Amino acid sequence: MKEKIIKHLLAFFLLIICIFQFCLYSNANTLDNKLLAWGFKRGKNHEQAILDANSNKVIQDYNGISMGNKESKKLYLTFDCGYEGGYTEKILDVLSQNNVKASFFITGHYLNSASDIVKRMIEDGHIVGNHTVNHKCLPNISDDEIKDEIMKLHNSLYEKFGYEMTYFRPPKGEFSRRVIDTVSKLNYIPVMWSLAYDDWDTEKQNREEYGKKKILENLHSGAVLLLHATSKDNANILDDIIKEAKNMGYEFKNLNEFER
Repeated sequence: MKEKIIKHLLAFFLLIICIFQFCLYSNANTLDNKLLAWGFKRGKNHEQAILDANSNKVIQDYNGISMGNKESKKLYLTFDCGYEGGYTEKILDVLSQNNVKASFFITGHYLNSASDIVKRMIEDGHIVGNHTVNHKCLPNISDDEIKDEIMKLHNSLYEKFGYEMTYFRPPKGEFSRRVIDTVSKLNYIPVMWSLAYDDWDTEKQNREEYGKKKILENLHSGAVLLLHATSKDNANILDDIIKEAKNMGYEFKNLNEFER
């Protein structure tokens, strides 16, 4: 009788283990892959931006970065670098002159075509982040392809300069829970933004006053600024932006110093 009870208990525990493993497998393969496009609404009078709730929940669930502490007048300056437009050296000069550290999210093309500038970013003490090899829409590709897009760039940069990236920004701000889950398992921290303007359009340059107005009027505590290094206007107005932001009581910090 005793042996029969033990056999039943063992069978019961084996069943529980199988159910648990099935649930883990099921969860891993049914993560939501709905495409989320990052968005925000500008605050008024330097109040914090209102981030899209659904998108931001995914980022926060994986301990990502989108906007900092509302009680602290810290700014986090980031640049996306898909290709070199001829302005990044000036941006780096301005950052050096103002003793400001930024984060540059690069693609595979940027690393291959502007290695000397990436080297300077690292030597100047800036953060270099992963923006994938080919700038694809990640929800449209498989987990293995996502890993390749990230790790091939990761390994290439490490082989060139011994630098190991830890921050990731999805191309075009498009992602899904599945994408961010995959990214997180590669030990990357996703980084979004709470302040940006249409500086990415190289057909819309020579609007320096417009750019300064868009940035300075919307600065807020904990702002993660997204600028594009392909913008001539950004290179020209960056010094004014930094100086005016400091005059307004803001302090620039890098992502390693991020305050939640």
